[in-house]
Amino acid sequence: MKLFRYGPVGAERPALLEDDGTVRDLSRVVQDINGESVTPDGLRQIAALDPKTLPIVSDVGRIGSCISGVGKFICIGLNYIDHARETGNEAPAEPVVFLKATSAIVGPNDNIVQPRGSTKLDWEVELGVVIGMKAKYVSKERALDHVAGYFLANDVSERAFQTEGTGQWTKGKSCDTFGPIGPWLVTADEVPNPQALRLWLDVDGVRRQDGTTENMIFSIAEIVSYLSGLMTLNPGDVIITGTPAGVGQGMKPPIYLRPGQIVTLGIEGLGEQRQTVVADAA
Repeated sequence: MKLFRYGPVGAERPALLEDDGTVRDLSRVVQDINGESVTPDGLRQIAALDPKTLPIVSDVGRIGSCISGVGKFICIGLNYIDHARETGNEAPAEPVVFLKATSAIVGPNDNIVQPRGSTKLDWEVELGVVIGMKAKYVSKERALDHVAGYFLANDVSERAFQTEGTGQWTKGKSCDTFGPIGPWLVTADEVPNPQALRLWLDVDGVRRQDGTTENMIFSIAEIVSYLSGLMTLNPGDVIITGTPAGVGQGMKPPIYLRPGQIVTLGIEGLGEQRQTVVADAA
């Protein structure tokens, strides 16, 4: 299934996208696409529906983030060897883990707002994972059983905030609008091999990233298992899993985003995003 949320910010409604492109409103069935509705029981309830009994949405308008009420927004860094090398790093011996603030989450086509003082605004197309079942000390072999589905993400980053001051990467990853996720949450049954997905990103129509999840250093199963040994993963938690080469920081010389530029990105089977970069007017 392809689940998503549509409507104005703060008033999004849950929806189902049929294979023929018809959008069906799920508001009479679930309150939202959230931790409760992505559990095995929640997904079974939605899957059991006859979509033709649900109201058709003729005008979707804005698409919101594909899941709400996210408890943890966990990120894996340097998880593609080509990206690690372009940033001057070797392949890590174990997953590099950092967090994004959940307040960074926005819809897939919402603007990217360049924060005050930003000089090195960058892009990163990534495969995202939604946890559907509590995971604590799970094995790699059982890890994917705890995954509800997958989504497209842009791990927007401010490199000066991230690496040039004191502290951790989170500072350059958590600004408002730095977490576009969606358009859809595609349930795991429709993604038989998450390690065989093409992902790409363009800036103003120029291809900057073009890779495949086959080239991850740590697989989705390894990441979920590893994280579950550090912290309990709960339904509705999300993980983004690293980016291939082609980020602005890795260009020679580096190239960074400016207001007015357009970023488009996609992952095979998981949809596309389109964002306009704007200056912070607050």
